[in-house]
Amino acid sequence: DLTENPLMPLPNGSFLGFTHLQCLAVPLALECPGGSSAWEKVTTHGSSRLCQGQRNPCNGSWDLAWPCPENAACAPDGPGLVQCLCDSPFHGYKCLREGTFPMLLFCGILGAVTLTLSLLLWGTQRRKA
Repeated sequence: DLTENPLMPLPNGSFLGFTHLQCLAVPLALECPGGSSAWEKVTTHGSSRLCQGQRNPCNGSWDLAWPCPENAACAPDGPGLVQCLCDSPFHGYKCLREGTFPMLLFCGILGAVTLTLSLLLWGTQRRKA
């Protein structure tokens, strides 16, 4: 219930991640987060606006479906907000990379560079000790 709060217009991402929010009361001066199309039922009662039943924006039944990349699925992320989750085994920018992160190669190169630099610094700085 946000009716007694002196709120300015809410930024679009204020309710990011609120996927289980089902009932919200805001002052009459404010719209429901995500707009009235993001809610099943919007009513006014006294000095408040009641937003009930968050709609899934990924269904596409009430608006155009959200365009996710080819290897991703749309998932709700709050009132009127969506996120695209990569299907397994895809990851990365626009879900274009397939497979898993090359952990062994990364750690091997990182370890070799660290060891080489450590030996180099130890050898060059040893004479000052």
